[in-house]
Amino acid sequence: MLSVLSGCAGGLIAATPPDTYGLSDAPEAISGERSRNRQILISEPTALKALDSEQIVIRPQPVAILYLADSQWSDRLPKIVQDKLVRAFENSGRVGGVGRPGDGLAIDFKIITAIRAFEIQADGGERAVVEISAKVLNDRNGVVVATEVFRASTPVTGTGNAAYVQSLDRAFEVVVRDLVSWTLSRI
Repeated sequence: MLSVLSGCAGGLIAATPPDTYGLSDAPEAISGERSRNRQILISEPTALKALDSEQIVIRPQPVAILYLADSQWSDRLPKIVQDKLVRAFENSGRVGGVGRPGDGLAIDFKIITAIRAFEIQADGGERAVVEISAKVLNDRNGVVVATEVFRASTPVTGTGNAAYVQSLDRAFEVVVRDLVSWTLSRI
């Protein structure tokens, strides 16, 4: 990426790229019912524009949104969340098949999610907050079988951007474990 500077020195210089972060691979030891004869589809989560980007959200106040300086996700956050959910179901070994739209599976259930929060809340102590709502939809008849909201909060330990991301990663891991276990008990 190049930046144009104005002034006496003027000209083109290379800007330092932001630090890029991902989330840990999904945990393998997830409890839940075995549904080996079921195939599920994980849709890309919906999210408001503030979360539907590569930017890492910081909330200094409940109504204010900032982005973590010099840092970004490795892709749009909804795509990362979708990928990690697919991996979590695959790693569980408890479903017959899991995929994304276009994978060509004969789907029994769709898992529809929305990212409600994926942020560092910095009003009165820094903590990572991840909140995802989920619906299990029977793909055969279009009926929503169950809905639930999953939320986890972990304190930020350490300093710097990597500490913020590690806290988000820990909170997300809790949400993924709970969401996968809950889904397995509903399909």
